[in-house]
Amino acid sequence: MTRPRHIWAKLLLLAMVCYFLIPVWWLLVASTKNAEGLFSGNGALWFSHGFHFFENLGDLFTYNNGEYLRWLGNSALYAFAGGIGCTVVSVLAGYGFAKFSFRGRNLVFAAVLGSVMVPLTALVIPTFVLMSNAGLTDTVWAVILPSLLSPFAVYLMRVYASASVPDELLDAARIDGAGELRTFVRVALPLMRPGVITVLLLSIVSTWNNFFLPLTMLSTSKLYPLTVGIGLWEQLASSNNGGGQSLWNLIITGSLVSIVPLVVAFLTLQKYWQGGLAVGSLK
Repeated sequence: MTRPRHIWAKLLLLAMVCYFLIPVWWLLVASTKNAEGLFSGNGALWFSHGFHFFENLGDLFTYNNGEYLRWLGNSALYAFAGGIGCTVVSVLAGYGFAKFSFRGRNLVFAAVLGSVMVPLTALVIPTFVLMSNAGLTDTVWAVILPSLLSPFAVYLMRVYASASVPDELLDAARIDGAGELRTFVRVALPLMRPGVITVLLLSIVSTWNNFFLPLTMLSTSKLYPLTVGIGLWEQLASSNNGGGQSLWNLIITGSLVSIVPLVVAFLTLQKYWQGGLAVGSLK
């Protein structure tokens, strides 16, 4: 009786894998075609007669004085600065909410938890007004500073710190004469490592894929990230300006290249995701 259930579960998982991988496969296949093969309609999910990936890649990096590389560098700056900064703020805030008692802690955390329900797009206009009054619009800080705050990351780290860091270890470290900062770095932080890596990955991916915030904050194309830059190319291609159909090859190839850093980040940090739950207690 259990075997048919296993078969249906495997079929469901296979269908879900195909659902998520087919767009990636189409992107990979389409990036190897020229304009004629892309719009000929002969096998959208399979390769055409010619292999033009490296040609498209060269055109991508040299188009309009290499503006794609500039956008790629901007995305890397925003993602890593915002991701690392968001991780630091979230880890410290979550640890503070979990392990310190202070007046109004539950009220403040309830406000943080309630802000998770607010859509990020609803905060873009107030953030723009705030940055405009501070004179930071059309600068890299207009994208980095809002990316440092993530109520969900604070909530996640608070829950993780409560579950993974025993109070007895902290009390033992304090009795041995360790200060609060040393206790956090030497005892609590190693225990929280999987949660820290999770928040770091989520923050990097969120900032890398952010579109509406930089679109609102930035007006100079040299400061655009990849999301806004590729959107600009799409508008030019849809209006038959900037090269017509040939621009679609750059859009597709650029979209494929834009996901490579995220894949590398996941593969690089994956080994730190699972182990080390009790490393801090051994030191």
